[in-house]
Amino acid sequence: MNDRFFISQEKSLDKINAHIFCSYNTIFFLLEQFGLIVKHGKTEVFHFSRLHGLFNPLSLDLSCIRESILYPKDSWRYLGFIFNKKLNFCQHIKYYSNKALSTVKCMKMLGNLIYRLLPYQKCLLYRICILSIILYGFLLWYYNKVPLSYLLNELNKIQWRAALWIISVFHTLLSIGIETIAGLIPIHLHLCKMSGRHQLWTSMLPYNHAIKLLLGKRHALLSYSHHLSLENMTSKQQQKIKSFIVDANNCLDGIFSSFDSLNSKFQPGLRLIDIFSSCLSFHKADYHSNESKIAHCNKLNELIFNTSLEPNTVVVVLDASIKNNIATSIAHVYFFNNLLKKTLYHAINITSMEAELFAIRCGIN
Repeated sequence: MNDRFFISQEKSLDKINAHIFCSYNTIFFLLEQFGLIVKHGKTEVFHFSRLHGLFNPLSLDLSCIRESILYPKDSWRYLGFIFNKKLNFCQHIKYYSNKALSTVKCMKMLGNLIYRLLPYQKCLLYRICILSIILYGFLLWYYNKVPLSYLLNELNKIQWRAALWIISVFHTLLSIGIETIAGLIPIHLHLCKMSGRHQLWTSMLPYNHAIKLLLGKRHALLSYSHHLSLENMTSKQQQKIKSFIVDANNCLDGIFSSFDSLNSKFQPGLRLIDIFSSCLSFHKADYHSNESKIAHCNKLNELIFNTSLEPNTVVVVLDASIKNNIATSIAHVYFFNNLLKKTLYHAINITSMEAELFAIRCGIN
């Protein structure tokens, strides 16, 4: 049994140490009764803190169990991710940037071979071998409203060296110019592109995935949600939170199910217009002349007036439009000339047909 945790959250470090000591003591004696050996030398203690000043956590005294004292570590490495006390991931970026930088320096030796590499081959090597190292776990530290000056500065240095190696030029040229010549996208734009794709990727996850359980109720399709999900937080708490989960939830709010025009329900004989032909009627309007406009408006007014007098009839008026890539769907429900309900929705990156179908769906629902 490896990599097991004792997690405690308190405002006082004394209470945290007391909880960890009791848990460690209980597990130690339970495993000892089962004949299992606990390797105390592999035990580590790590603290997270929101304090802006110096943070000096207390040591954990386990002398009555293992005759030693555990001192908190400055950093914690797990599954290749390096965590520090403030969770700003500076050490994580520094470690992988140094690793990528050393790889770039090693790649320079490839240029001294008999068969020299072409620029596009160097660019391909950089994208495959270097960017994969730099972007490992980037979703931990790249999200909305997070300070990125130090992190981007380290990454820009690596890409600048890689661009110099790709096109084999002097070090006095500007970084933006050589990146353009080398065919490399600026690193901040590349991070934005990759983050957006990962946010869209969350919509394809299974409904019982851990990330889906942390999203809002609209995206978590289960009847229950995690107690730390966005659904169980107040609006004030949601405004303070900065993480990939919040960005993914906001991104998925602008996504609607795509319209499948080749679905079997749209085949002749299976369409709604074929099954309920007596319940559907279409009135095409001709707007080329004022007389046709007036005649069409009079026909609509007459239709609304006749249906409003019937006690078992509900009138649904809806429309959709797109302006500046923002779609607006609106639906009004009337009963006896009284407005029962009004719905108004906005969405981006959808077609006019999808917006109109969504307006019809809102009116029917």
